[in-house]
Amino acid sequence: MQILTASRRIAFVFLPFAAGYYLSYLFRTINALIAGRLSADIGLGTADVGLLTSVYFLVFAAAQIPVGVLLDRFGPRRVQSVLLLLAAVGAGLFAVSTSFRSLLIARAMIGLGVAAAFTAGLKSIILWFPSERVALLNGYMVMLGSLGAVTATAPVEHLLAWIGWRQLFEILAAATGVTAILIYVVVPERPNVPSIAHATLGSIFGDRRFWRIAPLSATCIGSAWSLQGLWASPWLADVEGFDRASLVRQLLTMSIVLSCGAWLFGTTVHYTKRRGIGAERILVMVAVLFVTAELALILRAPLPSIVPWSVVAIVGTATVASFAVMADYFPPELAGRANGALNVLHFGWAFLAQFGTGLILQQWSEDGGHRPVQAYQVAFGLNVALQIAALLWFALPWAGYLASRMRPIPVLTPADVFDLVVSVSSYEESLILLPANDDAEW
Repeated sequence: MQILTASRRIAFVFLPFAAGYYLSYLFRTINALIAGRLSADIGLGTADVGLLTSVYFLVFAAAQIPVGVLLDRFGPRRVQSVLLLLAAVGAGLFAVSTSFRSLLIARAMIGLGVAAAFTAGLKSIILWFPSERVALLNGYMVMLGSLGAVTATAPVEHLLAWIGWRQLFEILAAATGVTAILIYVVVPERPNVPSIAHATLGSIFGDRRFWRIAPLSATCIGSAWSLQGLWASPWLADVEGFDRASLVRQLLTMSIVLSCGAWLFGTTVHYTKRRGIGAERILVMVAVLFVTAELALILRAPLPSIVPWSVVAIVGTATVASFAVMADYFPPELAGRANGALNVLHFGWAFLAQFGTGLILQQWSEDGGHRPVQAYQVAFGLNVALQIAALLWFALPWAGYLASRMRPIPVLTPADVFDLVVSVSSYEESLILLPANDDAEW
């Protein structure tokens, strides 16, 4: 089936995959709202809740490489529809679980089932849309998907006033199953881009540029997901003293900011790349802003709490910039593997940050049902230290290059400095410029 117009591409390709990503985001953030109910009904501790929520990220991360290979081999339509059916089964099991073990298995099934939600959407955009529109459409994809985070705040809170969390997951199971069928039925098949290079994982993991950008992207984006997906809620209750209604309102505001941030990133990357500015610079600015916001929280800066927490929410959508960098580094036939490889680090770090934060917080005893601010300062501060280290690692080659440029006349310059300059020059020349899809119709 050939899609000839942009509107049909949007209707039959973009929107079905956006619906799958919406459900992925909803499952990712829903535990922040129902954590109290789970603890009361099943008898879970803080570390249990942290593990239950973060196992989604662990399984999601472990699946990224195989999912990337499957997407490149079989296409996003078949992979996404099959995996979403697994997520539907996991949601159904979550609804009827009565023990921590069964909840953990169900949550892991959900994580595996939505593991292709974002990368399948990215792959479909690369296959069906012009390359110069990829960053913009990625932003729209994240914007629509992040509405799942919006849904997982006030709308779900109002719904829970009428039904329990078990009935909620029954509804989510049905919606996920319907979406899987929809994607399989309405999304057309399109052959993958013919390979013009050896499409192997080694060409990704062996690329120095990947290992330069990946730690920075993972420690920032993964931490943002960890915070908004679970630990923002306890912070607002324990440190800020918010009641339930105020807490839900702030989570709703953060989710709306998250959605708008995705659109902002997509538009910014789209227009800056047209002016020759790389997405790496945008990612660095985001990292600096994120560290500043976290320090404002840790040091209890005299700011309305919504200000730094909105920055945390926005950073969660910086995948738009990260995957734009991947699109610059690697050709289309490696898109699934490259995005999957980066997502392994994103979600792997989200798991470590989310579970690790729970373990650290549990070292402090509760006083009147609340943990002291020092517990959160230690847990959040460890994250910030690692993000600063990743930022320095990213900047290290440029610092060396600038230092070499400031040396005196070349006759007196040691040989190893020339090697450094040549290495940096070769690094710059190794960038891959992707050709535009000239036969795409808009």
